[in-house]
Amino acid sequence: MKRAILMMTAILVAAVAIACNSQAPNDAAKRISQPEPARAATQPLPATPDPHGHDAAASRVPAFQIDAASLKSLGPTLPSEKFTGKTREAYKAVKAIPRTIAQLPCYCHCDEGFGHKSLYSCFEDDHAAHCAVCVDEALLAYRLEKNEKLKPEQIRERIIAQYSTEQ
Repeated sequence: MKRAILMMTAILVAAVAIACNSQAPNDAAKRISQPEPARAATQPLPATPDPHGHDAAASRVPAFQIDAASLKSLGPTLPSEKFTGKTREAYKAVKAIPRTIAQLPCYCHCDEGFGHKSLYSCFEDDHAAHCAVCVDEALLAYRLEKNEKLKPEQIRERIIAQYSTEQ
């Protein structure tokens, strides 16, 4: 009798193990196909192409702030120490010239997908950490202000000219 119970237990354990192993690849595939929660929350919605196949958002200048009241009430950005490389440099640049960055549109078009008000909004959370457009645009703005001594309006014109033709 003991032998029969042991044999049945062994068969049951083997059956469960086989069933679990046969479902594991499907579960792994499901996990792989789902986006990471942090990234999914920081990526903009895809733009809709126009009838000619062009990105409809490319011809539109994204949101930016220019009124004095909104520039005075900018929220804090994430600390640059949380990041590395170009991303860290971009977060530092935004802290150095926040009022200029707030006056710039962000060409990843996060104003549509996330309701961002300007390029500055991207650095208030980790959105910019996952977006090369935000990082590159902030670093360009910093160089234009510090090296070429351009004013925010001039920087905005340069950004619009460069990024509206790239898309």
